[in-house]
Parts: sequence; structure tokens; C-alpha cells
Amino acid sequence: MTTTITPRLTRTLPTEYRGRLMSAAREVDIPPGTRLFEEGARADHFWIVRSGTVALDVRVPGRRPVVVETVGFGELVGWSWLFAPYLWQLGAQAVGPVRAYEFDAGAARRMCAVDPAMGEAVALWIGRVLAHRLASTRTRLLDLYAPYGSGVPG
Repeated sequence: MTTTITPRLTRTLPTEYRGRLMSAAREVDIPPGTRLFEEGARADHFWIVRSGTVALDVRVPGRRPVVVETVGFGELVGWSWLFAPYLWQLGAQAVGPVRAYEFDAGAARRMCAVDPAMGEAVALWIGRVLAHRLASTRTRLLDLYAPYGSGVPG
């Protein structure tokens, strides 16, 4: 089985751009059970987890939201802020107490617009996060719903 490395900000975004982005962050404490955002709502913030765990979920008609992935230390919570129409594609909830860096999405988009090289670097980072999440979600859904699981050799 192949293990993929989570595309964290510190591993993916060049130091110069990481520093600029982090200068706009504020530290927040998120109580257990707090909904960070709902699928379909306006995506105006994003977070990088410092400690704790956040569950990412998708609405299923007639059922409770289904958790498709959990993210923890150093991982990005929220990518929909980068792509118009800036609406959340998933929901997110703090599993326990979470400490995170919170970012204003509009400010981050403005930084990227002013410096196209930074914008490209941020877009590549978010693209890597999306690719990782898509692969993880696919595997989880196959494990849940396919007759023989994901088919990944053991």
C-alpha cells in the first residue's frame, strides 16, 4: 500500500509566499462540535490546523452528513475560497477542541492578485490539496460502497 504525504503549507508553498500568507493569519480556538462551514454557504475564510481534528463532510439527502475525510496538524481546512463562486463544496466540523490559523479569504485572494507568482504558488498548493482529498475521498467511498472495497492490495 502506498502512503501519500499530505500537501501541507510548509511542504508545498515557497517560504516567501508562506510568510506573506501567514502574516495575514490570526490564531483561533474552535470549541468541539463547532461547524466551521456548511456545504453551499459562502466561503470567506479558511484555516490551517495547529492542533485537533476537523471532519470534512458531504450532505446526503435523508441522512446525516457523511464524513469523507478528517484533517489535523498542519493541514488546510477549506479550498473553495479560491474558486468562484466561492461557495463551500463540503461541510466542516471540529471533532474536538481545535486551534488553528484563520485566514480572511478575500485578503488572501487580493495578495494573489497583486503578485501573480504568489497566486500561482497558492493555486498549485491548493491543487495538490484537492488532488490528495479527491484520492482519499475516492478510496473512502469505495471502501464504504463497493462490493469488495477499494481494491488496494494489502
